[in-house]
Amino acid sequence: MSHANVTRYTLFGHQQCGFCRRAKQLLEEQNLPFRYVDIHQEGISKADLSKTVGHEVTTVPQIFHGQEYVGGFEALQRRLTEAA
Repeated sequence: MSHANVTRYTLFGHQQCGFCRRAKQLLEEQNLPFRYVDIHQEGISKADLSKTVGHEVTTVPQIFHGQEYVGGFEALQRRLTEAA
């Protein structure tokens, strides 16, 4: 199956975040295309991330599906469970 028309997920997180690792694992298990952005390596502050999301955020991961904001790990898990 080609992923050419599949909308990619974008996951903002960092190395020490267990929920970030679990979100990556969930997407990998379902063979869903995603881009992982390490906020520490990229120098993205919580203020920058809040601006990207559109409201104040204090935790990671922050996940998007294309341009659509999904939320954190639990929101991703719910979304993928409902889609299955």
